[in-house]
Amino acid sequence: MKLPSTMKYALAALIFAIALPIMAMNLQQAMSSLSDTKNQGLVGEQPNGYLGVVSANNTDAEEITKLINEARRAEYQRLAQSNGLSLLDVETMAGQKAIEKTNSGHYILVNGKWAKKP
Repeated sequence: MKLPSTMKYALAALIFAIALPIMAMNLQQAMSSLSDTKNQGLVGEQPNGYLGVVSANNTDAEEITKLINEARRAEYQRLAQSNGLSLLDVETMAGQKAIEKTNSGHYILVNGKWAKKP
C-alpha cells in the first residue's frame, strides 16, 4: 500500500515529535556528563554559583549548563528560604565554594574572563 505524500509527512512529524523527548538530555545525564565536559574545557564555574559555557557553539555543553543551573537555582532558593538569606548571598557563597573545589586545569571565570585554574 502506497501512502500519499501528505500522509508520509504527517507520519514523519509524528515520529519526530515522539522521539524528541527521548533525544533531550535529562538532569541525571547532564550530571554524569559534567566531569567530561569540564575536562574538555567546554564549561566552567562562575563566581555567581552557576556554570558557564566556555566554548560556544556546543549544544551538549549548553544543555548540560542549562539543566544543572536550573537545579542549582532551585537548591539555592530552597537554602536561602530555609536559612533566612537572600538568593544572592547563597549564590555568592556557592560560587566561592565551587571555584575553590574546581580542579586544577578546569576553567573558572575570573574578572569576566575564562581562565584555567592553576
